[in-house]
Amino acid sequence: MDPKKISNELSVAVQIQPEDVAKLVELGFRSIICNRPDGEAADQPTFEEIDAAAQAAGLQTRYLPIVSGKVQDSDAADFGKAMMELPGPTLAYCRTGTRSTTLWSLAVAKDKPAADILAATKAAGYDMAGVVRRIVNGGKTPTDTGDAKFDVVIVGGGAAGIAVAASLKARKSDLDIAILDPADIHYYQPGWTMVGAGVFDAQTTAKTMGSLIPQGVHWIKSAVAAFEPQDNAVVLDGCRVVKYDRLVVCPGLKLDWNKVEGLVETLGKNGVTSNYRYDLAPYTWDLVKGMKQGRALFTQPPMPIKCAGAPQKAMYLSSDHWFKNGTLNNIDVNFMNAGGVLFGVKDYVPALEQYIKKYNAKLNFFHNLVAVDGAAKKAWFDVAKPDTPVERVEVEFDMMHVCPPQTAPDFIRVSPLADAAGWVDVDQSTLRHKEYDNIWSLGDVMNAPNAKTAAAARMQAPIVAENLVDDILGKSPTAVYNGYGSCPLTVERGKIVLAEFGYGGALLPSFPKWILDGTKPTRAAWILKEQILPPVYWKAMLRGKEWLAKPEKVSAR
Repeated sequence: MDPKKISNELSVAVQIQPEDVAKLVELGFRSIICNRPDGEAADQPTFEEIDAAAQAAGLQTRYLPIVSGKVQDSDAADFGKAMMELPGPTLAYCRTGTRSTTLWSLAVAKDKPAADILAATKAAGYDMAGVVRRIVNGGKTPTDTGDAKFDVVIVGGGAAGIAVAASLKARKSDLDIAILDPADIHYYQPGWTMVGAGVFDAQTTAKTMGSLIPQGVHWIKSAVAAFEPQDNAVVLDGCRVVKYDRLVVCPGLKLDWNKVEGLVETLGKNGVTSNYRYDLAPYTWDLVKGMKQGRALFTQPPMPIKCAGAPQKAMYLSSDHWFKNGTLNNIDVNFMNAGGVLFGVKDYVPALEQYIKKYNAKLNFFHNLVAVDGAAKKAWFDVAKPDTPVERVEVEFDMMHVCPPQTAPDFIRVSPLADAAGWVDVDQSTLRHKEYDNIWSLGDVMNAPNAKTAAAARMQAPIVAENLVDDILGKSPTAVYNGYGSCPLTVERGKIVLAEFGYGGALLPSFPKWILDGTKPTRAAWILKEQILPPVYWKAMLRGKEWLAKPEKVSAR
């Protein structure tokens, strides 16, 4: 017997024996629920035997037998009632633990988010895919799913989702495509670094979602709750179901602000800001303009993160402002990086190090932000240097720019599409799912080892579109992704180190060196970032015009 913890109140187990009861008492259990009917197997003890042992040990019991595969809504209600009435913690058992886990999942569904339920059951080793619609429906069996059906369903209306929809329409205009996204506003997130430096107005980085959905593409304004890839179905919040022939998954990633203790409470005040949020980027510029002396911290969490250069971009542009207005000598600039290097592709590091020296910034590697007290102007970092015990250090600050920890969205991490780390599991060349042939993924949520940037999505969208249409036509994939990503490192106002690279850190420059040498700070790269890339994003990438993004092709096999 090996109880699997589902929640603080409940653990589940395979069939227990009367002699196991003493061990359950040692483990702290105060009650037992039996979900297995007597006589299901010849070697199975009766509930009466378990009950006698439990009563002798001072444990309460409840007999709620369920025939395998036939959990009714009323059974879940009875289980929930038993959980409320019995003293906890409780052990529930059946033959394998699955029935007990299913009952718990349905009993708590009206109070817990579906992703939390699926995460808890998955961690205990139980797959609730078979009842996911009921979980999403508050634990009740749906009476009318109201299914819609499309040739292609795209999960996510960000840069990747709209771009791939436009690229698909450009290749095969008769495709019936739906984009699933609950957001009203679409953001040009690469612009927020410039907002935080006073270069762009925040309003220029936002447009209504409805104005950007490609013509002829349906927009279903709803969040995804779960996937049923075996049935070619996506379950939406409210338990509506959308069916597909082919699925593209690109909802972006989750900014996990709550992972840093005290951060949510102080964001946007007490000198704590972040260019990773539309409403906070202007506050970054307000802080930079107002700071004349003191300590400024710029944090970077463990990888992977969206645009790995963004945390230091904020530092460079802020320092450049202080340098030019003569206050930099009075400001202690610190880069607090959970990683061990300034930038992951070594060819760009020498140019960056020159700016670290120019701004007299201190590099604090292996420093991961774990807590902040904004009112007290104190932050705590776990310092995890190689072969050294983790040490927690306290650092005072006057201004702190935070890059939050980042993960795949909850509904992705608990889905059948995810790898062990929670990211959508794709072939890194074709971006097709490794298990489900009619599913593709792109953007920040998939697990190919490339930089998570808008420039990467710009390259990936035509590749996914090309390969998906190939599949419709009965051909093998012909477009190959080389891992391209780009990070325009804004080292000062007016100059950028344009990092462009692919898998393994291979340099993949878009221009000859005589036009633009990406390993050096150039004015040309700044003009590209400030004046050229925003219209390329709005007017080309999101409209299926693949400027500088034609997919690399291989011969069909």
